[in-house]
Amino acid sequence: MQLLNTLYVTTPDSYLRLENDTLRVEVEHEVKLRVPLHHVGSVVCMGNVGLSTPLIHRLAEGGISLVLLDHNGRFKARMEGPVSGNVLLRQMQHRRSNEAAFALEVARACVAGKIRNARQVLQRGARESKIDQDAASNTRGADNLAASLRALPDAGDLDTLRGIEGEAARQYFACLGLLVRADAREAFPMAGRTRRPPRDRTNALLSFFYAMWMNDCRSALEAVGLDPQIGFLHAVRPGRAALALDLMEEFRPFADRLALTLINREQVKRDDFEEREGGAVALKPDARRSVVVAYQERKQEELTHPLLAQPLALGLIPLVQARLLARHIRGETEGYLPFIAR
Repeated sequence: MQLLNTLYVTTPDSYLRLENDTLRVEVEHEVKLRVPLHHVGSVVCMGNVGLSTPLIHRLAEGGISLVLLDHNGRFKARMEGPVSGNVLLRQMQHRRSNEAAFALEVARACVAGKIRNARQVLQRGARESKIDQDAASNTRGADNLAASLRALPDAGDLDTLRGIEGEAARQYFACLGLLVRADAREAFPMAGRTRRPPRDRTNALLSFFYAMWMNDCRSALEAVGLDPQIGFLHAVRPGRAALALDLMEEFRPFADRLALTLINREQVKRDDFEEREGGAVALKPDARRSVVVAYQERKQEELTHPLLAQPLALGLIPLVQARLLARHIRGETEGYLPFIAR
């Protein structure tokens, strides 16, 4: 299993061309980068980035996905070649998504994975905090998430399950700001989760990481032949990658931890963000590049997968989880086991 690179192009007015079997990145007619296409798994263009038609054709022929995001990192479009994967698997997925008991079981596993990993974030914060009051608050928050986990088996329908997940998320984000260093909290305040648009620097950074995780989870599902639009926890809506959102739930706390690391190590600063009309906050272009580099480096870090009992690069784990989900949909396993960090 090979972790192919995702090429993120964040410089405004960049232009991408095909040069033999190499992708060439130009800025103001000056070549800034050349990347052999056999090293690239996907190309993500953020903001005002242009591409030549021959390059678009070559990406499609090579099965290299092309993703277009706006300057805030919000998904706009995705292009790929002919649909691949097992059509029988997709038929089974569509059928099982309409089975209430099966959908509830998979959705419950997704929520459990998210809450367990989020609880570890708060527990770690409590252990490392130098402020007793913050440590106590994070411990209470972790206890509240444990109560949410205990309530999951009693959820008899998706609406009840989503209510438990929503309350757990509220409790979690109420504590997350306490994991920011005390001397950085004025620049990076967080009283809760805000999105579309994010209203503070911390939420802007979280939204940016979530957008990248979403793209990786969608790519993983498509790689194993699943339909990213047909989910179990998230309702099916036109243009919504519901299954990618389902899979991403267990990985959200990894995005949160990386955001906190960058803030606490001062790798992102107050001046890396800009406030826009209407109160929205977003990363500046130069900061986006450094954040993308940090994300790519984190994906190279190895974690032990509890089911496989072997170390894997974090960037490969969504693909492993997508394969486990596909096996469960085919009826080869008794349940879906989310990835829980150790």
